[in-house]
Amino acid sequence: MTIDDYDAVVDLMKQTPGVSFRDADSRESTSRYLQRNPDLSFVCEIDSQIAGCIMSGHDGRRGYLQHLIVRPTHRHKGIAKALVESCLIELESLGILKSHLDVLKTNALAPAYWASQGWKLRSDIHRYSWVRSGRENA
Repeated sequence: MTIDDYDAVVDLMKQTPGVSFRDADSRESTSRYLQRNPDLSFVCEIDSQIAGCIMSGHDGRRGYLQHLIVRPTHRHKGIAKALVESCLIELESLGILKSHLDVLKTNALAPAYWASQGWKLRSDIHRYSWVRSGRENA
């Protein structure tokens, strides 16, 4: 994925139920993310249209996958699995062997998908967030 894919990826995000679009998904923030995590985010194009995308990065110890989205007309073709595997392979090449992801509780489809792929739901931790700007959509 490059910043040139931004508009198409955001369009796909906004069309996909259960996926949020926040201020942190701005073009500027996404560009910074892609520059900080080179070669770790991917798109799948079919007939010159973005059929799927995923973003990933790391903190030096753990990988983080975000925004796995596959256009409904292209689901159940292995695209999601290939996108995830691309991230995990690249993260592993950097020495990152454990990765995490977050799923919004309002996303009805994602929990079943991730469980079917062998990802484990954590019940031993809580995630807390702080929004410095005070804007809820940060």
